Amino acid sequence: MAKQYETVIGLEVHVELATKTKIFCGCSTAFGGAPNTHTCPVCTGMPGSLPVLNKQVVNYAMAVGLATNCTITQYCKFDRKNYFYPDNPQNYQISQLYLPICRNGHVEIETSAGKKSVGIHEIHMEEDAGKLIHDEWEDCSLVDYNRYCVPLIEIVSEPDMRSAEEVIAYLEKLRMIVQYLGASDCKLNEGSMRADVNLSVREVGAEAFGTRTEMKNLNSFRAITRAIAGERERQIGLLESGHQVTQETRRWDDAKEDSYAMRSKEDAQDYRYFPDPDLTPVYISDAWLQQVRDSQPEFREEKIARYQKEFDIPEYDIGIITDSKHLADLFEETVAICGQPKKVSNWLMGETLRLLKEKNMDPEDIVFSPENLAKLIGLVDSRAVNSTVAKEVFEVMFDEDIDPENYVEEKGLKTVNDEGALRKTVEDVLAANPQSVADYRNGKEKAIGFLVGQTMKAMKGKADPGMVNKVLKELL
Repeated sequence: MAKQYETVIGLEVHVELATKTKIFCGCSTAFGGAPNTHTCPVCTGMPGSLPVLNKQVVNYAMAVGLATNCTITQYCKFDRKNYFYPDNPQNYQISQLYLPICRNGHVEIETSAGKKSVGIHEIHMEEDAGKLIHDEWEDCSLVDYNRYCVPLIEIVSEPDMRSAEEVIAYLEKLRMIVQYLGASDCKLNEGSMRADVNLSVREVGAEAFGTRTEMKNLNSFRAITRAIAGERERQIGLLESGHQVTQETRRWDDAKEDSYAMRSKEDAQDYRYFPDPDLTPVYISDAWLQQVRDSQPEFREEKIARYQKEFDIPEYDIGIITDSKHLADLFEETVAICGQPKKVSNWLMGETLRLLKEKNMDPEDIVFSPENLAKLIGLVDSRAVNSTVAKEVFEVMFDEDIDPENYVEEKGLKTVNDEGALRKTVEDVLAANPQSVADYRNGKEKAIGFLVGQTMKAMKGKADPGMVNKVLKELL
């Protein structure tokens, strides 16, 4: 009988924090920018420069720790992790090994197998590395230090996950918590959320863990899912053929759907950690901790419960809207202006999600304002525009956040409510389509649909379909 294997997975998730400046200097953390323009003597490792801790980094780290049920280490400190690499100008990274700011937490996830708690071993603060750009034409490597010293938290899970489905559920839960806190935008494509996957396999029923590998270069949920499947198969293949799995760091190439070894896996002693002599320990008072605890936002579960009481919208809509903090804020702010939760929900669930999918965007990328969405709903309610025109206006608003009232006025898109003009157009349509008129009078109800369409076409879409129907039936 063939052996059955179980996958054991733990994650190291790096999240770039949404501070305006870097963790130990005043340089900008903005994404992009010309190479090496967001730099100074501190973040380029110049001799004699001294780091100064950004307090907001500590606030964000505590907030994430509290939201993931961690114990906050009220006396914590920074350590130097020594290694030599071109993207690391100091030849060490400032991190936390001995006293990380958060420990012993957990989050609840839900998959097709049901609910499960995934343990969080620790969360620590550290600085990001620079970025190497390998130029194959010139056969050289260039380094951009803009990202160097951008503040990170590293969320280290326990090896509690057993499938790619659980890993994605865990990552989605973490991303939602961090986004609700406003601690990061968690855009995988921009590297503000990155996951390293530690994976091993063992025979079903075995207690001891197998030898694990760590996979890097995973910047999408799709890549993570494929990497887990690929590495599981590779390790099982090695064990089945009588070989050992080597503990190493591997790089996943999503285009080739394959991974390759980067280096043998280092242990903590290889980095020669020692307390950073330039940074004093961080003492978090009870009052400071309470201040962060009191400022925690309403999270998704609480929002869902409140929406069910306050708003008359389907539970499915509530689930989708609260899945994104930005979408939930947009919903609430628009409802506060127009007082029509169901209509706001319809626009978000229908046209907004359709355009997000078409343009491959996240809800966080939405640019239109609650004020303009409320105005568009008002235009439809007052019959100033019909639903077809409203959808056309919304598409422009989605891209450019135009004022729909001004746009409708400028483009002459207002519904024609002049019954005399409409009646004249309907008479012309009836005269031009005697067969459809005869069909309707002979009991073919559907024939009126064609006549409505012809009238709307003649009115360039600017008629009220309800009024068109009414006039048509009168004249028929």
